[in-house]
Amino acid sequence: MLAQDEADVDQTGSISRRADQSHRGKETAAPSENDLAYARAAASDVLAHGGKDSSVPWQNPNTGAGGNITPLATAHVEDGQSCRGFLASYVHGDSQDWLEGSACRTAQGNWQVKSLKPFKQG
Repeated sequence: MLAQDEADVDQTGSISRRADQSHRGKETAAPSENDLAYARAAASDVLAHGGKDSSVPWQNPNTGAGGNITPLATAHVEDGQSCRGFLASYVHGDSQDWLEGSACRTAQGNWQVKSLKPFKQG
């Protein structure tokens, strides 16, 4: 009976590790909305006040997640608005991932983030 219990523990341990890896993958694919709100605010700020080569840090004090927002040099027009892309590092726990986003200047002159999602390489 002891051998069976040990086998169950080993099997559970390997399942637990896979579940943990799967969980980390989900964090990469979907940062919390709370973290994204802080990243969006930093992106709007750097686009409004920074030059094309500036980068600003962001951090969510509630979760400890943070990173840097770096605007991309190229601008484009979307629905008649001037828009720019940016990259954001996303450090959460022991993991670091990348997000990509786009923000457009509103009629009032503010920058509004239109998209912010996990960066897809390829």
